[in-house]
Amino acid sequence: MKPVRILSPFFMLFFLAGIFFGACPARAGETGVAWRDLSPREQRVLHRLEDRWDQLPADRQVRLRKGARRWISMSPGERAEARKRFRKWKNMTPGQRRRIRARYRQFRKLPPEEQERLRRAFKWYRNLPPERKKQIRERWKRLSPEKKRIVRERIRRGGPLRRSIKGNRRPGRRR
Repeated sequence: MKPVRILSPFFMLFFLAGIFFGACPARAGETGVAWRDLSPREQRVLHRLEDRWDQLPADRQVRLRKGARRWISMSPGERAEARKRFRKWKNMTPGQRRRIRARYRQFRKLPPEEQERLRRAFKWYRNLPPERKKQIRERWKRLSPEKKRIVRERIRRGGPLRRSIKGNRRPGRRR
């Protein structure tokens, strides 16, 4: 059995609770999870909460257990990425965090097909070379507010973007 790396209590409370990453709350009337019902690996991941586990709300216990299971199932690379995201989150201002939470709530309200389409688009962007990402960001900054609105609308509908930014082409390019 691989050893489970223990993290700071703040990380565990935040990441594993799924506050930011959207773990589902417990259903009404759902009972919590007794400490003894956690697997030994889950207990190792959540060990810093053992003393106050019984005082945690039932829905929080359920989310923490779900997060611990998720953490245990991650590869070392996935854990490293999660730590990196958490450090980034920790360095954000409260206002930035509020905006991100609001966007996430908005995302969760979208139909599943739309969520999946956005995930694919994000994955596509994330895998671009850094210089291409920079070009895209710079091009976005040059767009007028009206053109940005048009692009956003086309993205929402899943339509082509090319026509929406006509007139913002780089000099010397032909179609």
